[in-house]
Amino acid sequence: MPAPEPSPPRSSLPAAASRSGANVLAEAAARAHDIKAATGARPPAPSSPAPPPVDVLPADLPTAEAGTPGADVDRILRGPSGLGTAGLHLARREEPPTPSAPPAVPAEGTPVPGLYHHPVPEPDPVRVEEVSRRIKAWALDEVDLYPDEWEEQFDGFSVGRYMVACHPDAPTVDHLMLATRLMVAENAVDDCYCEDHGGSPIGLGGRLLLAHTALDALHTTREYQPRWAESLHSDAPRRAYRSAMEYFVRAAGASQADRYRHDMARLHMGYLAEAAWAQTDHVPEVWEYLAMRQFNNFRPCPTITDTVGGYELPADLHAQPAMQRVIALAGNATTIVNDLYSYTKELAGPGRHLNLPVVIAEREGLSDRDAYLKAVEVHNDLMHDFEAEAAAAAVAFPIPTVQRFLRGVAAWVDGNHYWHQTNTFRYSLPDFW
Repeated sequence: MPAPEPSPPRSSLPAAASRSGANVLAEAAARAHDIKAATGARPPAPSSPAPPPVDVLPADLPTAEAGTPGADVDRILRGPSGLGTAGLHLARREEPPTPSAPPAVPAEGTPVPGLYHHPVPEPDPVRVEEVSRRIKAWALDEVDLYPDEWEEQFDGFSVGRYMVACHPDAPTVDHLMLATRLMVAENAVDDCYCEDHGGSPIGLGGRLLLAHTALDALHTTREYQPRWAESLHSDAPRRAYRSAMEYFVRAAGASQADRYRHDMARLHMGYLAEAAWAQTDHVPEVWEYLAMRQFNNFRPCPTITDTVGGYELPADLHAQPAMQRVIALAGNATTIVNDLYSYTKELAGPGRHLNLPVVIAEREGLSDRDAYLKAVEVHNDLMHDFEAEAAAAAVAFPIPTVQRFLRGVAAWVDGNHYWHQTNTFRYSLPDFW
């Protein structure tokens, strides 16, 4: 399939993304300003390398003025305006906009009581249906991902609804499919190598290493290259990784593809830490568990939000410490969401499955209920830190691609919560309230 073609620019972010990104980050910037007024603290300044020179930016791009960061960030996140700036806004979707928004439909499922989150509109049902159709065809026809008896679980994962909710600014369904294939491939590795469908901590390192070469190709001699290439078709996880990555690299820039490989290596290292603890029956300290979860988490998903959006955040801006902190906090918060919503599902499984409430209960001597409620507090602290750091980054880097990337990450965070809340096929809440 050819790489997705760029679509014509559009004038503003879809309503779902603007509500979940710009408004929240602007409010967080206002809170950061209150802290600054009380403490004299300054927002983080860009470190070397510097942002692109001024002459590549539109003349009317708003800049942060001392004393009014909330208003400035709100303007920044709306995007530039004026002559010659139309191409700096988000790309237009291939479907024409509807004349008027349909009435809001309450999301199914119950959110975790007390969990700090932002509701999102129901994802576009036309896109959901098309992504769901295409991903099932890919799984069955292109990579032979699962046997017939797993079909109900595949359908129950609702990955089409998940990805449409997380990427409201994707220009086309082809762009959405880039993220959808990678999400399904990552879950195949997790299920088949680590957990539900025959996974085991024993020998996991070798399996993950060989699977990782489907993302980060082996460069070896002519004698051994064919054997490696053949191995990429030997099991479902490697077939899925290979195919999903082939689609991705055709659409992504070189730095975007390498960024994704790096984040997947982080993910695999997190898998290995959890597996090592399982083999030794070790329950880590809470801070140790959170360290593991910074690697075994959703980070590879929001970090590709620019590729899925049809643009590129330059590598030097993505690598800035302030941006890395924003991305890390987003990954950490969204992963604790998974711990909370999957809590009862994991407890019902065989053996002891580590998640944040379980670790808090054992290490801090709390009841199951109190440990769960403390885990909610940990999530909320991470979310507030994410929003404050994202707002500070928006002030420090008043550059259109940075603002759009921050909106995309915020939209992914909100879409991830929406999917967990509404996926009642997979998740149910404990009876703690």
